[in-house]
Amino acid sequence: MKATFNPPVRTLMGPGPSDVSPRVLSAMARPTIGHLDPEFIRMMDEIKEMLQLLFKTKSPLTMPVSAPGSAGMEACFVNLVEPGDKVVVCQNGVFGGRMKENVERFGGEAIMVQDDWGKPVDLDKVEKALADNDNVKALAFVHAETSTGVRSDAESLCALAQKYGCLSIVDAVTSLGGIDVDMDGWGIDAIYSGTQKCLSCPPGISPVAFGEKAIDAVKNRKTPVPSWFLDKNLVMGYWGGGGKRAYHHTAPVNSLYALHESLVMLHEEGMENAWQRHQLHHDALRAGLEAMGVNFLVDEECRLPQLNTVFVPEGVDEAEVRTRLLNEYSLEIGAGLGALAGKVWRIGLMGSACNRRNVMFCLSALENTLSSMNAPITRGVAALAAEAVYNA
Repeated sequence: MKATFNPPVRTLMGPGPSDVSPRVLSAMARPTIGHLDPEFIRMMDEIKEMLQLLFKTKSPLTMPVSAPGSAGMEACFVNLVEPGDKVVVCQNGVFGGRMKENVERFGGEAIMVQDDWGKPVDLDKVEKALADNDNVKALAFVHAETSTGVRSDAESLCALAQKYGCLSIVDAVTSLGGIDVDMDGWGIDAIYSGTQKCLSCPPGISPVAFGEKAIDAVKNRKTPVPSWFLDKNLVMGYWGGGGKRAYHHTAPVNSLYALHESLVMLHEEGMENAWQRHQLHHDALRAGLEAMGVNFLVDEECRLPQLNTVFVPEGVDEAEVRTRLLNEYSLEIGAGLGALAGKVWRIGLMGSACNRRNVMFCLSALENTLSSMNAPITRGVAALAAEAVYNA
């Protein structure tokens, strides 16, 4: 007979999931009620309102998809892309490639704009692709690329989409809650995120929002949405607002308790304060790592504060370092993906994990581990450099 599973206590400083606040974990343990219970519907309305504030949108089609961020991505593409549609897809990491797969699976044509991993999306390349192709339905790009830690200029990219008369589809999985996201101000038409990054929730929920032009596109499709579960025409009967709701699916009740609590915490802190917190602790971590001799992949002007991708020192077995950090310190950092596998680590400072204790703990554990492996680093300076940032 199997015993009860008791997971170890970890400090999660990888690319996600991030540490979950005790308040959020406690919320999940509250009594389960029905997904059509009037009190649950009241909470749904509060979630929707707080997500609208977070996305900076008035869109009525703002809601959490009952599945992880990848389902939020699919919800945007399956509703907006029809057979034969042209979509300009920007790829500067793993997740632009997943956008391409979605476009093609739903019968669209993906026109690729490729940039080096670790570099932001090139605006000139995007404009050329839009100018060279007639009848482009949408421009799709990743705001904060999780595989590299680079931020692209979402406002300027959305302006290009508007200039050429196409929709914009934006991946904000790693950006939402960590840096500014302005759906209405930037003119974003469809956007999706995930709860396990800067919102510090357990994985499994994907906040999405569709603007007016995207809603019109869904309503005026020539073909039915090929996914029943993700069809926004159907889901809005449940998430549309007001007291009367049409049954669509059994929502993950306790996971939505967690999302509600995490959004309450974020709005208690203030969104701008949360962005400043992520920047402060990134600055301290960066100072410590660079003093140690560990360098960043991404240029400073387009670097994400919440996802720090750094080069593995020469001659070091990066997998062994991660294994030792996990086994000896119960600390998780992430490996590189794709072409960066074996060459970089991804160190997350997301949500509740973004704090002074974690920064100092990570620097100490990494320095101790690298020192014991005779890595070419400078010892005894990382903590001092980070403390100097905090004391400035």
